Amino acid sequence: MKCPVCGEDSKVLDSRPAEDGESIRRRRECADPGCRTRFTTYERIEQRFLVVIKKDGRHQAYDRNKIRTGLELSCAKRPIPPDRIERTVEAIEATLRTYPRRHVPVSFISELVLEHLRDLDEVAYLRFASVNRGFENADDFLTEAQTLERHE
Repeated sequence: MKCPVCGEDSKVLDSRPAEDGESIRRRRECADPGCRTRFTTYERIEQRFLVVIKKDGRHQAYDRNKIRTGLELSCAKRPIPPDRIERTVEAIEATLRTYPRRHVPVSFISELVLEHLRDLDEVAYLRFASVNRGFENADDFLTEAQTLERHE
């Protein structure tokens, strides 16, 4: 594995099971004496190939980084540790692995993300919902916030 900072090889410092045994978490360190950057990688079994059906009908290969990026943007400047976001991505993927078909509607994935954000952080939930559901004014936010409040 190459160092994300300098591109040199790295060495494994520690390995342990992660995600309930679904992957291996490895702590690595850059082998370059001038860099020595430490970082974490995950090794997981390649799952079946999922295809996401977008709102406009296009088909796109599933990319876990899109879920992570959406969560990170929604949770920006909120008191949510990065490992909690990673666990949320893993939980969403665990549900996707049980989806009966290879083609998954983006709306299903979005609702999974919203379910997890509802429990994680209300502000992050509203941020994600505002983009995902295309809020156009303050009334849209208010309606969703009231729905969120009733859900508790």
